[in-house]
Amino acid sequence: MNVKSRAKVGAAFGVAALGLGILASPASADPNPVTDYRQLAGVGSDTTQYVMNGIGDAVTNAGGKIVASWNATGTATVKTKATGCDTVARPDGSSAGINALNADITAGTHCIDFARSSRGPVDTTTTDLTWIPYAKDGVTYATDLGSTLPTNLTKAQLAAIYQCNSTEFPNAQPLLPQSGSGTRTFWLSAIGITEAQVGSCVDGTIQEHNGAAILNGNQLMPYSIAQWIAQGKGLSDVPNRRGESRLRSINGLAPTAGTGSAIALNTAFDPGFLRDVYNVVPTANLSDSVVAGTFVGSGSKVCAATSTIATYGFGAVSNCGATTLTGER
Repeated sequence: MNVKSRAKVGAAFGVAALGLGILASPASADPNPVTDYRQLAGVGSDTTQYVMNGIGDAVTNAGGKIVASWNATGTATVKTKATGCDTVARPDGSSAGINALNADITAGTHCIDFARSSRGPVDTTTTDLTWIPYAKDGVTYATDLGSTLPTNLTKAQLAAIYQCNSTEFPNAQPLLPQSGSGTRTFWLSAIGITEAQVGSCVDGTIQEHNGAAILNGNQLMPYSIAQWIAQGKGLSDVPNRRGESRLRSINGLAPTAGTGSAIALNTAFDPGFLRDVYNVVPTANLSDSVVAGTFVGSGSKVCAATSTIATYGFGAVSNCGATTLTGER
C-alpha cells in the first residue's frame, strides 16, 4: 500500500474511533484457551465466525459452555477435541467447513460437529446434511471512501462489471473472496452470473470481508452487511478490517438503516441480496440431545440468543431452527 493509501486508512480508522470509542484489542479468534474443548466443535464461514464465537461464550447447559467455534483464518491447523482427534488443516470458508464436516462423517471421528455456512446447499442429491438457519444477513458491494464508482449500482451493472464487459465502468477493478467462500457463491448467484462467467479482470483471491484489500478508487468487493456493522462497533472480539471501505446501495436501496450505535441491517434491502446464515449438522445427528437443544427449533439455545445475534450485526429470521433444508454440500 502506498503512503497516500496508508494515510487515508489511518484517517478512516480515526473517524471510526471518534464515532464509536477507542477500539478494544481483539480477543483470541478461537476458544480461549485453545484447549477449551467444548461439547460441539464447528469450523467454516468467515461471515459468521464472530457471531458464533459470541454465541459460544453465551450458551450453556449442565455440561458448561456448549459451542467451540474455530475461525476461518489463524494457525494453519486446529485440534478440536481433547482425545481421538488429530490436528486438521483449518477450513477457510463455508465450502471448506462443509467439506471438513463431510470428511469427518466419512472417517467417523466426530471431531467436527457442525459447519458454519453463509450459503445454502449447492448439491441436494442427498439429505446427509441439514442447514439450520438462525440469522439474517445481506451482501452488498463496498468501495473506497473516495471511489470513482457510483454509490448505487443495479444488479445488471454489477453483473457486467464482474464479467469484465461493462461499457459504463470500463476501469472498474472487481474483487472476489477466496475460493470456497460462501459469500463468493452467494454474490455471484445474487448478481446472476456463474463461476464460468467471471471475467479475467476479477481478482478472486482476497480474504472475504477485508475492506483493507480495497487499495484504489476503481476497486469494489462484495461485503457482508452484518460483518461490516460488527467490525465498526469496537467489539473486543471483532477486529476492524473495514479499512476505508463504505457499503453502497443496490437498485436504489440502502444496505443499512439507522446511524451511529443504532446502525443495523436494512431488512428492506433488495431481497435478492438478503440471505439466511446457517449451522450445518449431519442429519443423522438431529436427534442427539445436545445438537437438538443447541440448534433445532425456535426454542433452541442459538435461536434464543437474539441479543447476541443482533450485537454482531445480524437480523432475525422467522424460520430459526428449521430442519427442512438438506443436501450433500
